[in-house]
Amino acid sequence: MEVVRVGMHEAKTQLSRLVQLAETGEEVIIQRSGRPAARLVALQPRRRVADAFGVLRGQIELADDFDELPADFAEHFS
Repeated sequence: MEVVRVGMHEAKTQLSRLVQLAETGEEVIIQRSGRPAARLVALQPRRRVADAFGVLRGQIELADDFDELPADFAEHFS
């Protein structure tokens, strides 16, 4: 992965190109007066909650007594 370093003025005038570079995985560093000021990175797409349902299907098992409250624990709620 190549690191692309650009000055603030170039970042302003070439933002579209720099965003494209970031989207392809390039690291884009924006500098102010020769010093790194910001890193431009692509956003990862968010997973919709609906897409996550069932993702662990078959990997989790509940004990047969899952719904039963242990007697010594139940005392604390009386």
